Amino acid sequence: MSGRPPRLDARSLRDLVLDAGSWKSWDAPVPPREVDDEYARELAEAAERSRQDESIITGEGRLRGRRVAVVAGEFGFLAGSIGIAAAERLIAAVERATDEGLPLLAAPVSGGTRMQEGTVAFLQMIGITAAIARHKQAGLPYLVYLRNPTFGGVLASWGSLGHVTIAEPGAAVGFLGARVYEALYGEPFPEGVQTAENLAAHGVIDAVVPHKEVGEVADRALRVLAARQTWHRDVAGAEPPRPEDGTDADDPEDHRSAWEVVTASRREDRPGVRRLLRTAATDIVGLSGTGAGEKDPGLLLALARFGGAPCVVLGQDRRGQSLSAPLGPAALREARRGMHLAEELRLPLVTLIDTPGAALSREAEEGGLAGEIARCLHDMVVLRAPTLAVLLGQGTGGGALALVPADRVLAAANGWLGPLPPEGASAIVHRDTAHAGEMAQHQGVRATDLWRAGIVDRVVPERPDAADEPVEFCRRLGRVLGEELAGLLGRDDTERHRSRLHRYRHLGR
Repeated sequence: MSGRPPRLDARSLRDLVLDAGSWKSWDAPVPPREVDDEYARELAEAAERSRQDESIITGEGRLRGRRVAVVAGEFGFLAGSIGIAAAERLIAAVERATDEGLPLLAAPVSGGTRMQEGTVAFLQMIGITAAIARHKQAGLPYLVYLRNPTFGGVLASWGSLGHVTIAEPGAAVGFLGARVYEALYGEPFPEGVQTAENLAAHGVIDAVVPHKEVGEVADRALRVLAARQTWHRDVAGAEPPRPEDGTDADDPEDHRSAWEVVTASRREDRPGVRRLLRTAATDIVGLSGTGAGEKDPGLLLALARFGGAPCVVLGQDRRGQSLSAPLGPAALREARRGMHLAEELRLPLVTLIDTPGAALSREAEEGGLAGEIARCLHDMVVLRAPTLAVLLGQGTGGGALALVPADRVLAAANGWLGPLPPEGASAIVHRDTAHAGEMAQHQGVRATDLWRAGIVDRVVPERPDAADEPVEFCRRLGRVLGEELAGLLGRDDTERHRSRLHRYRHLGR
């Protein structure tokens, strides 16, 4: 395929990504195997050609000074296929990484299961998956770089379990090989489907990354994913909020009507999640899609740090939503991926709410929109990770509700939250839209009203409108987010979770 980089063997990729001279192999010699003569000859030829004794290399090294474990495939050894010996080496390395508390970097490249070893080799994928599951259950990061080609059981096990999954440009990635497909069905497999670029476009993987950038991307990701243990040090030098940034005790200014707030939140030039991240966050790693073939432009999923505090960001992206492309069920399934990531790695979750409302369509109903809202609410309420919700702009209906139930809830001064757009509420009560402003006032949708009702904990000022001071507003919100995240990380997990449940049990009573 045009644009595909030259293939790097496992050693070359390892040396490109890790700090020079830091590699230490974990590989024990492969024990003697009792195999037939033909397979023995294939093994000997593979070893001579690849200068490897198996299709997997394992070990540890330093990535920008950080100790990491590495497992990588070697295509030159029988097309990177996984047999019993390769699986044992891989599983042993994953278990050692878990025992030693190391982040794990994986670089699969494989045609799949080793056919010469049959079903026993095929079933090794279970043991590999179990080892990775234990690694992730220990709260340790697992990053995957898919290389060309990655197919079969390798993709369907350790190749698809990453917290972050990227691939090399032009890589052929898929489950069923094209040659097998043609033999079974008598026609070629459709072109362009099993490519890294197509999978990224469909939300199966997070990004396509050239070899020379893998180390930098992995380092940024680990600065967030592995920061639960180091956050005290990381936030020490952060700029604290200023007195004028707003606190819990500040009674927010009340100079705008509810309708003026709603109107301000709809300004096209109002800063959204992307502007906030560009202006106020560091170590940003964008993630993409659900990992299961869905991607909604209305939701942005990323890793980031505010004031040194790590978090998973779920941001409703105002640029990606419109009447023709409203927030759909896939966006909420993508949000649930972020929630699961925060839970596994014990990272704070930040939700940035900015939506004119979820989709009202046949596709949304058949896609299970109501069920996805319910599942988001469920996951947010029971999540053991710290949670922080921000009403950044419009907070309309179920699409907003799905991301609200956090430990702490903030609002921009012109953020709001209501069960419907005010026009919709007016249509229900008055059978027209002329009473929209009156309904917004009556329902108490403003940040000011929400603060007084105990729904919002803190209001971040706008002077007078975030759209008129986008950089200063984003910096102000970023300082507040850093302080809030540090506060959440410093609380006892059991107490914090109990407090969240109590809050929503007694809200409004």
